[in-house]
Amino acid sequence: MPTEGERREEILETAASLFASSGIRTSLREIGDACGILPGSLYHHFESKEAIIVELVQRYRDALDQVAKEGLDSLHEPGAPGVEDRVVSLAEAIVGCAMQHRAALLLTVYEPPKTSSDVLVELATQAPTAITAAMAEILDAGRQAGEIRPVVDVAALAERICQTMLHMGVGAFHRSQATRHLPAMKCHVYLHGVASRAPADRTLDRSAAMRAGREVIAGWRSFDDDDRASHLRAVGRTEFGRRGFEATTMRDIAQSAGLSTGTVYRTFRSKDELLVSIMETFSGHVSAAWDAVVHSDASPVEHLDALLWVNINLIDRFNEEFKIQLAWLRQSPPDSVDLGSSLSKQVRQLQAVLVAGERDGTLEAGEGSTLARARSMYELLLTPDVVVRHLGPAGAHLLARETVLRGALTHR
Repeated sequence: MPTEGERREEILETAASLFASSGIRTSLREIGDACGILPGSLYHHFESKEAIIVELVQRYRDALDQVAKEGLDSLHEPGAPGVEDRVVSLAEAIVGCAMQHRAALLLTVYEPPKTSSDVLVELATQAPTAITAAMAEILDAGRQAGEIRPVVDVAALAERICQTMLHMGVGAFHRSQATRHLPAMKCHVYLHGVASRAPADRTLDRSAAMRAGREVIAGWRSFDDDDRASHLRAVGRTEFGRRGFEATTMRDIAQSAGLSTGTVYRTFRSKDELLVSIMETFSGHVSAAWDAVVHSDASPVEHLDALLWVNINLIDRFNEEFKIQLAWLRQSPPDSVDLGSSLSKQVRQLQAVLVAGERDGTLEAGEGSTLARARSMYELLLTPDVVVRHLGPAGAHLLARETVLRGALTHR
């Protein structure tokens, strides 16, 4: 017979697995069925579903704080390694924590339900400041030792590295044996860059790839049409982006739109149909921009630089759609929109850029297959939205150039 503590742990582990695959709408009954416990018996261990969520998120926050503490402790150890080894070590620990507490991480990606307590709201919306501060201190120590170039904004780079590592816990990487190599691969790019010799900013600004990207960006249609379908798309993208696709109902959308639920259903027959309408427009913007850049008469480095700028503007203009895409990275994604084909196309385009750059010597050839490097680089071309908000598009692009292209290290 399991002890009360053992049964409590079983409930938490089962709930975490269900939340990770099915989202916050998982019911207490489903958790009880998976544990072989009657729903009423669950109340002997947790007073509500929210109590389970609060404990999962609190454990995740505590684990992140412990990772940060251990990262800072390494700075003061005798014979401490150089900045690159310390950055990689902390990055690997962040990824490990994110994967171990994946359900809690996913529960903090979106805003908690409106009925949530103040305790859950505060926990779920906390920024991971401890790990970011620890990474910044490691990078700053490296700059003081002459290992990090003075032009690099170490606070912004720390935030970008930490967000990149946490994002690995959102996706399907937890099921791949190759995961253990990815943190080091991504840190290598941030610290060493991918360009053998990146052109000056002035040259990059004038490239044919940048002109092509800017032309497409200037033509992006806004969501300010006044017809009912466009209004609902605008409301839907906001609600899906805030709450997540799973947790948002058509009633929520109707309430935010100031319309009756029946009127919403007469415009879009289902939540999936509304999602399709939103994401098809977004996918078209992404595809057109990538096509324009990679088909321009420019060097591989200029192509990468322009793609960085395009993606920063996509995140700035269509932030909700990027959040909606997270639903496709779950174990059980909705099947209403096929984003896989468009993502695969972009990875193939990026693979061709990397091959061309490695062939002419303008891009460094990394470890692993070209396809694996293209997939990893695809994610590094996506500047985290928190960095874009803090620095603005121009500042975020400058950071990307000084890290992804040129590398943060003084000696590469």
